[in-house]
Formats: sequence, structure tokens, C-alpha cells
Amino acid sequence: MFRRRRREDADQGSPAYPDGAEGTEGAWADPGDQGAWDDDVPGAEAAASPGDPGVSGGPWDAGEAFPERERADFGSLLVPIVPTQQIEMATDGQRFIWVTVRSGGSELRVHAFAAPRSGGLWEDVRQEIVAELSSAGPAAQETGGPFGPEIFAHVPVEPGAPSAETRPVRFIGVDGPRWLLRGLIIGPAAVGQEPAEPFEEIFSDIVVVRGDHPMPPRDMLELRLPPEVQQELEQQAAAEQAGQETGNRFQTDLNPFDRGPEFTETR
Repeated sequence: MFRRRRREDADQGSPAYPDGAEGTEGAWADPGDQGAWDDDVPGAEAAASPGDPGVSGGPWDAGEAFPERERADFGSLLVPIVPTQQIEMATDGQRFIWVTVRSGGSELRVHAFAAPRSGGLWEDVRQEIVAELSSAGPAAQETGGPFGPEIFAHVPVEPGAPSAETRPVRFIGVDGPRWLLRGLIIGPAAVGQEPAEPFEEIFSDIVVVRGDHPMPPRDMLELRLPPEVQQELEQQAAAEQAGQETGNRFQTDLNPFDRGPEFTETR
């Protein structure tokens, strides 16, 4: 169903380049956090609802009613499956850090974070992204989009190398009940050279599974392989091990990543 690949320069760990784990915990640390998590504060405000509705009314929280459709289960994110698009995942070597949907020369990257009950995390994060980009060189501008305020910038293809080739990026965010879903539309679709609507529809139809356990605000929600992919990987590993033990060099290749929507592990 999926395939995997790796890349060495997964990220520089920052709000502007959200590919690595450090940027989700270190660079986004809340300076006002005195140790008490908003989930644990008595009398905290009621859970926030998702911000401005997107293309089809979402993104959705797993605790609310949402439209039924085929979605891939990545743990904290249920991502709509579109046959013509390729689904990927990226890892920093220790954990998965985003899910990517590719189509044509463009892509949508998504991941979610714990947020305070009071909401409003996306407003703070937008300011941090603009400051990060400005300090690194690229000019960033805040614009309006189908999900509310977003950021547009031309970002270096290689983070940390502002003189290198750049690519257009839209930074999108939606505040939900104790979570922030953040997305990046990267490539021609970010400037209208390819349709952005298919990516916006997917982002709008994502279901966020926050869970009831307390988490520090800005911690990334856990991503994992879909159960069926994990099962096929385990079966493949067991078959390969059995082939090695028996010395059978003509064993059948049980690689589950040969056909259909593709899954890529990127490092």
C-alpha cells in the first residue's frame, strides 16, 4: 500500500522549518509556562472550537461528529485518502514528525500539537514563524485564507541557506479543542500555479485525535504507522527472517509498499 524512503536533512528544528523534533519543543517553548499545564488548571476556560471553518467545515476533533470517509489512521491524525495522491511520513530518526500528501509538484505537510484549553496558540505561532523567517532572510507576509490568517513566504529549499534556491510555502493553522493543527502547502500550489483546493479540502477533512491525557502545550501529538501498514511490515520482516533461517533465496517478496497510495518514511 505504501513505500518508504529516507532523507538525511530532515530539518533544522524551528517554527519556520517544522521538519524536526527540536522545533516542536525547544523553539516553541512557552516563556510564560511556569510548570502548570493548562489542562490541569482548575477553572480553565471551556475547550476552544476549531477556528474559521475551512473548505468543508473542518478540521474535525475526534470527539465531535464528522463526515465519514476513507482516512488513513496515523494515530493523532486521521488523514483523508485520495487515490491520485501519495501519502508520506517523515521521521527525525526517533519518531514520526509529519504526514505529507503529494500531488504533482506540490505537497501538504501536516502535524498537530497540544494546546491550552483557552486556545489561541496559532496566533502566537504565526508571530514566531514571521520572526524566524525574517531573521533568516526570507520576507514573510500574513494573508487571509480559507482557514483564517495564514503566512506566505519563499523559503530556502535547504534550511539555513538563505542564498540557495527557494520555494513558495503557505503556513496554515487551525486551533481546536486543546490542539493546534498546522499545515504547509509547498510548491506551485502555494502560488496558484497548481490547484491548492485539493490540499485545502484534505486539510479541512482531517480528524485530530487529541486524547484525554494532559500534555504540555506545544508538545507534538504522536504520529504512528497505520495499523495495516505496521502489520504488513511485521509480516514482511517475519518472512524475511524465515527465509534467512531456511536459506531460501527464492522466497516471495512480501513488500507492502509496491502499489496503491504510497507511504514514504523521510529522514
